[in-house]
Amino acid sequence: MTAPLQGRKIAFLVAAEGVEQIELTSPWRAVREAGGTPRLVSREHGTVQAFDHLDKAGTFPVDDTLEEVASVDFDGLVLPGGVANPDQLRLDPDAVRFAKDFFDEGRPIAAICHAPWLLIEAGAVRGRTLTSWPSLCTDITNAGGTWLDQEVVVDPTGPNVLVTSRRPDDLKAFEEAFTAAFAGRAPDRD
Repeated sequence: MTAPLQGRKIAFLVAAEGVEQIELTSPWRAVREAGGTPRLVSREHGTVQAFDHLDKAGTFPVDDTLEEVASVDFDGLVLPGGVANPDQLRLDPDAVRFAKDFFDEGRPIAAICHAPWLLIEAGAVRGRTLTSWPSLCTDITNAGGTWLDQEVVVDPTGPNVLVTSRRPDDLKAFEEAFTAAFAGRAPDRD
């Protein structure tokens, strides 16, 4: 069995609370199983509080703060969803800059559920095709993007590969697509 992400370090950017737990833990596991090294990045050291919809779930230790790392330290970025998580991140100039730098440097990004809110704030969806939780359709369209109702959308047309997905039910397709993107190869699906 090959390890397509062997030697690759993948950032998972989350706020101090509000990340949807399954959208953090399942992609994290996928990165590890593909041989990559996931790193939890947040505003401050300590732990982040995950949620299962509106109920508190587990806590997870922060590996790196936004002050300690830069996009060039990573081979890819995963943006988990949850409503509160990306809403907090899009108000944080350091988080917005961190995400925007991945676009500017041509590094792949994977975002699920409400996470594209951060990409909108970074000015990175204009001319791109993506998906998200359905309530973001108008936000994405108003920001100049094209929204599709699909389990996963891979858009290689901009400065980087952008992989997006709608919801936890789509995690398997999302993980297959972003693993391929982070490994630098074309995904097996359209």
